[in-house]
Amino acid sequence: MVPAFLSRERTVAAPGYSRWLIPPAALAVHLCIGQAYATSVYKSALVEHFDTSLTAIGLIFSIAIVMLGLSAAAFGTWVDRNGPRAAMFTAACFWSAGFLVGALGISTEQLWLVYLGYGVLGGIGLGIGYISPVSTLIKWFPDRPGLATGMAIMGFGGGALIASPVSGRLMALYDSSYDPSDPSTVASGGAVASLFVTLGLVYFAFMMFGAFTVRVPAADWKPEGWDPASVKQKSMVTTASVSANNAIKTKQFWLLWTVLFCNVTAGIGILEQASPMIQDFFREGDASTVTAAAAGGFVGVLSLFNMAGRFAWSSTSDVIGRKPIYMVYLGVGVVLYALLALAGSSSTVLFVLLAGIIISFYGGGFATVPAYLRDLFGTYQVGAIHGRLLTAWAAAGVAGPLIINGFLDAQGTPGALVAGDYRPALLTMVGVLVVGFVANLLITPVSERFHEPSPVTDAADGAPAHRGAPTQRSNA
Repeated sequence: MVPAFLSRERTVAAPGYSRWLIPPAALAVHLCIGQAYATSVYKSALVEHFDTSLTAIGLIFSIAIVMLGLSAAAFGTWVDRNGPRAAMFTAACFWSAGFLVGALGISTEQLWLVYLGYGVLGGIGLGIGYISPVSTLIKWFPDRPGLATGMAIMGFGGGALIASPVSGRLMALYDSSYDPSDPSTVASGGAVASLFVTLGLVYFAFMMFGAFTVRVPAADWKPEGWDPASVKQKSMVTTASVSANNAIKTKQFWLLWTVLFCNVTAGIGILEQASPMIQDFFREGDASTVTAAAAGGFVGVLSLFNMAGRFAWSSTSDVIGRKPIYMVYLGVGVVLYALLALAGSSSTVLFVLLAGIIISFYGGGFATVPAYLRDLFGTYQVGAIHGRLLTAWAAAGVAGPLIINGFLDAQGTPGALVAGDYRPALLTMVGVLVVGFVANLLITPVSERFHEPSPVTDAADGAPAHRGAPTQRSNA
C-alpha cells in the first residue's frame, strides 16, 4: 500500500496529454542517480580523511552497485504494481538519505556510516530509481521503445558529466585551499561532507519534479496513427505477456542475463582503468607522452561516448531489431577489443576512437535491454523483469574490476606499466564478449507455455497488456 497521493490511479493521464512530457520526468531521476559515475571526484579526499586505502573507499561504490542490482530485483514487482510516481518518490527518499547519512559518517569519521549511507541506502535508491521510468516509457512509446528508454537511460550515463564539475566547484567553495584544476590539492573531509548534504537536497528536489510530473497512459490509449497489429509483423517481438515469475524460468531470460553481464564486464574493463591506461599505453621510459590533464580529458570523452551510445544505438535498435544490435555490440566489440590490445599503442587517435566506440556499446547495451525484454516478454511486469535482469550489472560490477585488476596486479602497478602489460586482460575481455555473442545468437521467442492467459491486466496502469483494441488517442 502507498499513500493516496502516490497511487497509480492519481497518475493516469487525461485525454490530450503529450507523451513527450514523460522523458523529461524520467531524465530528472536518471540525471540525479547518474552521479554514481562521479565518485572519483572526491575519492582521494576520502582516502586522506579516513586515512585508509583506495580499496576501502572504492568499496563504497561497489556496495552501491550491488545494492542497485539487488533492490531492482527485489522491488521490481512492487514498482510495476504501484506505478512510477510511488517508485520515483521512494527512490528520491533513499537516494537523498544516502547522501545525508554518508555526510554524517564523514563528519564523525565513521566509514561504516558512509557504507550504510551512500552504499546501502543510496544503492537502494539507485535500483528503484533506475527501473522506475522504464515500464512507463515503454507503454507511452510502444512504437519506439528503444528511442524512449534510450532518452531516459542516456541521463544515467550523462549524470556524471554534470556532477563531476559541479562537485569540484562546490568542494572548492567549501574549502578555499582546494583547487579542482590542480591535482596536487585535495579537498578536506568537511568539504566532502558539505558536498554530500548539498547533493542530497538538490537531487531530492529534482527527483520530486520527476515523480510529480510523470503520468501513465489510460487503458484505451495508443499513439496517434499507430496500429498495434503492426507489432505482430516483426520477428522476435511478442504480442503476448509473460509474468516476472515465469520470465526467470525461461532460457531467454538467462541468455539475456549472460549477454548483459558480458557486455557490462567488458565495458567496465576500460572504464575502471581509463586514466592510467591511456598513460601506460603511451609510456616512453619512465614518463608518459599523455599528461594527467589529457588523461582526465580522455575520461570525459568516454563519458560522452557512453551517453551518446545509450541514445543512438538504442534508437537504431528500433530500426534493425534488438538481437541484431546486440550482435553489433558484442561481435564488433570483439574486433575492437582485439585491435585495442594489439594495435592501440600505435596512435593516440586510434586508441581513443577504439575505446570510445567500445564504451558507446557499453552504454547502448544498458539502454537497449529494456526494449529487448519488452520484445521477448511483453509489457506486463516488464519493470519487474528488468529489475531481476539488473543483477547481471551487479555481478559484472564485481567481476569486471576483479578480472582487470587481477591481471594488472600480476604485471605491476597501473601508472607504471606499458601497453603489453594490458594485453592479457584485454584479450580475456575478447573471450568474455565471444561468450555474450554466442548467448545472443541462442535467444529465440519465448514458448507459449510461459504466456499469461489473454487478456491480462497490466500491473502498472490497468491497461490490457496485449491484444486489446485501444481507442483513445493522445498527442504523439
